[in-house]
Amino acid sequence: MSDQKPAIVFDQEMAARYDKSSAKFAPIRDTLFLLIRVILSDLPINARILCVGVGTGSELLDLAQAFPQWQFTAVEPSAPMLDICRQRIEDNGITSRCTFHEGYLDSLPSADSFDAATCLFVSHFIIQPEERSNLFHQIALRLRPQGYLINADLAYDLSSSDYPGILEIWFQMSKSAEAPAEQIEKMRQAYGTLVAILPPAVVASIIAAGGFDAPVLCFQNLLMHAWYTRRTSID
Repeated sequence: MSDQKPAIVFDQEMAARYDKSSAKFAPIRDTLFLLIRVILSDLPINARILCVGVGTGSELLDLAQAFPQWQFTAVEPSAPMLDICRQRIEDNGITSRCTFHEGYLDSLPSADSFDAATCLFVSHFIIQPEERSNLFHQIALRLRPQGYLINADLAYDLSSSDYPGILEIWFQMSKSAEAPAEQIEKMRQAYGTLVAILPPAVVASIIAAGGFDAPVLCFQNLLMHAWYTRRTSID
């Protein structure tokens, strides 16, 4: 993923507080995870899943517990985040079902193909639309024909009249999760610069341009959106 390096990569300090800071958003996360499990429930009993930007491994753990014979490949460029992911997976006794790849997707061998991929809250850190679409193309190349992609990103029409109100609710929710005021201000400044928040229809077109069927919007909560789609034929 050399052309798709995100504007923000989580360092050790950010990784250490990531799970604690996101704990109060668990009800929203759990709803999304429920939808992912339902969408992927028709995969083979021994399915192989690619988790792109796996972070600390929350979606991997959720799927591994629901589908005890699935195998996982976890891709993550942040060593501190991947270290936490490894430890959580070891603590849950599923290390034998997981392969870890520290780095970007372009350095992951493409010889093996996957039944599905997850890419949760990753691509909005890639500013250029062409590079963002190339990320999805790299995912598509590693999927079996008609393999699933579940993608989630922050998305919204920043020019819409309701965006300021939605944004204030979003930051109020962050405050309720005990995010420091300094961190919230950094988030406010990053949106539209270091975080590419685009209208949902634009994000869907970027995904499709990477080699997927028209994505179906299946989840929304404030700025959070998620789509599912399947790989189309790759030229």
